[in-house]
Amino acid sequence: MESIAAQLKRGISRQFSSGSLRRNMSRQFTRQASLDPRRNNLRFSFGRQSSLDPIRRSPVTPRDGEDDQELTVPDNLDSTMQLLFMACRGDVKGVEDLLNDGIDVNSIDLDGRTALHIAACEGHVEVCALLLSRKANIDARDRWGSTAAADAKYYGNTEVYYMLKARGAKVPKTRKTPMTVTNPREVPEYELNPLELQVRKSDGISKGVYQVAKWNGTKVAVKILDKDSYSDPDSINAFKHELTLLERVRHPNVVQFVGAVTQNVPMMIVREYHAKGDLASYIQKKGRLSLSKVLRGMNYLHECKPEPVLHCDLKPKNILLDNGGQLKIAGFGNVRLSHISPDKAKLAEPVSNIDLLSVYLAPEIYKDEVFDRSVDAYSFGLILYEMIEGVQPFHHHSADEALRMMCLEGNRPPFKVKAKHYPPDLKELIEECWDREPVVRPTFSQEINNRGGSTTEHKRRKTEVPSSDTICEAHIDV
Repeated sequence: MESIAAQLKRGISRQFSSGSLRRNMSRQFTRQASLDPRRNNLRFSFGRQSSLDPIRRSPVTPRDGEDDQELTVPDNLDSTMQLLFMACRGDVKGVEDLLNDGIDVNSIDLDGRTALHIAACEGHVEVCALLLSRKANIDARDRWGSTAAADAKYYGNTEVYYMLKARGAKVPKTRKTPMTVTNPREVPEYELNPLELQVRKSDGISKGVYQVAKWNGTKVAVKILDKDSYSDPDSINAFKHELTLLERVRHPNVVQFVGAVTQNVPMMIVREYHAKGDLASYIQKKGRLSLSKVLRGMNYLHECKPEPVLHCDLKPKNILLDNGGQLKIAGFGNVRLSHISPDKAKLAEPVSNIDLLSVYLAPEIYKDEVFDRSVDAYSFGLILYEMIEGVQPFHHHSADEALRMMCLEGNRPPFKVKAKHYPPDLKELIEECWDREPVVRPTFSQEINNRGGSTTEHKRRKTEVPSSDTICEAHIDV
């Protein structure tokens, strides 16, 4: 028992002194570490590693001539690491004593590995039998999706493997994603452990649509890449494009990126969840709302470096409300563009990720022409119109007819609300935003400066619209 304790002391000390722990844990802590319930866990790097671990770290072994007695065991040594170490050493008595002391048999390290995983890797039959008798989860998966049976099979521990199989263990198939990396240093910092995500299967999985899930107990919105898309280069490129944009942007009025799963199946993008819904549903409630946050969020996207982020699909459903009633821009990573110049772009083919029947679509996009950031100003003008009028533009017509009327014929919906409810400056802003000529449409930066008190050609004041049965009260202030 003394030699085991000495090796335990040496191993823990080497983990803290080697630097490999800090390097391996860095990508876990650069995210919102305060929300990670396992933030204090360590990575068990002794012995054989997970059969699906892309890193394939070398096991910790004693150095020649290293004195076992010169190191001391920390007083606050993590109990999970003790259990995993005893399982790695095949110490049945040690494992049993720890379990009798109340340590959870399914305790996991930073990679989601249990004592059963460790013992299966090392081929310790008696330890595996003991853990199973204590109701160890036989199908527990580590962060790469491997089970104890899969590890036993990979390392040729046939006796352990057949014992687990006889008890109903499942062996997951080895599945790689189109974004799987072989170099551990290439694993992105945003990578999430899929075991931390809980997606209810009863909710169904809709391709290209975010759905509610839980990440470490916190509600999030998750988009799951359809498995049929893994062999489709266009779908993978669209996934990567949205992921790249979400990772780039950070602004209080832009939806927050939480992380993604790219090294495991299924691939997922995770962002913050907004229980209040979107602007489309809010308009129906005829509430009072400030759109200055939309101005700021869109201006941030348009001023991003090294190149602006053009939304191209701005509409009420892509403007979310947080619990404080603040608006956040979403959906800006769904459209792939071919950049003609720093300020000009065109839709990339195929265009399956954009709603071509959205009445908020700018004429240049509808006609598949080269466009600039003014297409978002056009959409913003139609959103303002809907908030004041209480209905979508040309709502008596189908979406296809409305788009033809606005984008091909150049018609604009009529202002039906009484003039006293339409401050002249707001009506003027709407008309400027949906002007046929893109150069006439104001930029979001100009509108922020105009309302911030700077001297410009069109200086607007705070506008508030009285609520009524048909009007959504809105104001724009900076």
